[in-house]
Amino acid sequence: MTDLVRVRRALISVSDKTGLMGLAEALARHDVEILSTGGTAKALKEAGCTVIEVADHTGFPEILDGRVKTLQPAIHGGILGRRGDPDHVAQMKQHEIVPIDLVVVNLYPFEATVARKAGFEETIENIDIGGPALIRAAAKNHDDVTVVVDPSDYGRLIEALDDEDGKTSRPFRRYLAGKAYRRTAAYDAAIGAWFAKESDDPFPERLVIAAERGDVLRYGENPHQRAAVYKIPNAGVGVAQAEQLQGKELSYNNLNDTDAAYELVAEFHEKPTVAIIKHANPCGVASADSLEEAYRRARSCDPVSAFGGVIAVNQPLDEATAKAILEIFSEVVIAPGIDDAARAVFASKPNVRVLVTDGLPQPDAKRLMAKTLVDGVLLQDRDHTKATADSLKVVTERAPTDAEIADMLFATAVAKHVKSNTIVYVKDGRTVGIGAGQMSRVDSARIAALKAKEMGEAAGESGLRTEGSVVASDAFFPFADGLEELVKAGATAVIQPGGSMRDNEVVDAANKAGLAMVFSGLRHFRH
Repeated sequence: MTDLVRVRRALISVSDKTGLMGLAEALARHDVEILSTGGTAKALKEAGCTVIEVADHTGFPEILDGRVKTLQPAIHGGILGRRGDPDHVAQMKQHEIVPIDLVVVNLYPFEATVARKAGFEETIENIDIGGPALIRAAAKNHDDVTVVVDPSDYGRLIEALDDEDGKTSRPFRRYLAGKAYRRTAAYDAAIGAWFAKESDDPFPERLVIAAERGDVLRYGENPHQRAAVYKIPNAGVGVAQAEQLQGKELSYNNLNDTDAAYELVAEFHEKPTVAIIKHANPCGVASADSLEEAYRRARSCDPVSAFGGVIAVNQPLDEATAKAILEIFSEVVIAPGIDDAARAVFASKPNVRVLVTDGLPQPDAKRLMAKTLVDGVLLQDRDHTKATADSLKVVTERAPTDAEIADMLFATAVAKHVKSNTIVYVKDGRTVGIGAGQMSRVDSARIAALKAKEMGEAAGESGLRTEGSVVASDAFFPFADGLEELVKAGATAVIQPGGSMRDNEVVDAANKAGLAMVFSGLRHFRH
């Protein structure tokens, strides 16, 4: 068994014709005989290439509307026969099977068919059967056969053939074999996921995730950790699919924070809204009549933390907003669009990473989220449930005003995206204090109020920012002490899920302080 194997005969059957003619020309230059099928054979012939139809090679016509054409012993025997095994060689000679040394196949566009929401029958017809069989056979016998499934590898194949006088090396064939099996695995995973979705089965007995590698990142959360980002086909709008217009390479932490920011800002549709994220937690969220004003209000919540943060907006970026954003340093800006004037503004600061998508994530879509364990994976629905004014239950003597209800709905939408335990103070459509990730809900309330006080004093404001605010808690108050901290801060209304054994005590404390309180019935833990 030699390391180098000459390519004398190739089977080419491709759905994606990208780079096909260049490959065919290179094969002809090395006197490689080409077998082909259907549309591929037609395209090659029209380009003047010499091609042998598979049906002529096997002596058996394509049948069943082309469903059966390469599923033949003359084809698979030529691929799977081991050249160094005397018994295999004898059997191939006995049955007049000639070796096939190169298999170039890419598959029916199943994923693209699903993406354009084709009907059931059309989708079924775009499930490739012969293609995966050819690929797997060639990959198994990679000691003797070269398999190529990606047009981006044609250049490497041509270079290898040119460098080695029409031969390929074992390391190269092994690399291509591994890539081939990953492709067929991803293809089958996509089919399995589609069937599960069609059957409304979010948790099938086997979980297979097919994702395509995007960038290999410089490192992970920390410099000693390796990392890469993968894109899940047909997953909708998000950070992994965004177009980066400018700026340095995105890091693992950049991507994680940007995802958190974009998912948060997508909660808001009625008014221009901006979210600023630091270490996956919001440090300011605000709505306003203009995007620029929303940004300035969001930044004012905690301008110290906003420095070096990630900014997400729910409307296309304009010039005024771009100029405001560049007043301080930001790591990443992401938006569902950008106008030419804003592009020009950002171009003056080329290190700022600017990402643009075709829209906003759909917070109410039935999407799943995964968290890895040492030996497994946790899978759950995304927290797409949202409180509405009609769903709130007033539990105190005083009912909230319409303005308080609006702010409470704003606050609880933000609280969904803050690490638990969470307390969020909101006033007039902007966060004024955020307490995140504390082991005690009381500490979250204190920290949020303290930050609001410090930021207000730094801005030269008189009085407490939290005076007259509303508060959202991501989970119930187990004791009245947490509520008492909100009273000290000057809050006037509270939204929480309810459900504590001591709800009555908490409600009594709210009544005593004159607060309005509503139960949403929705807990929003985020870990």
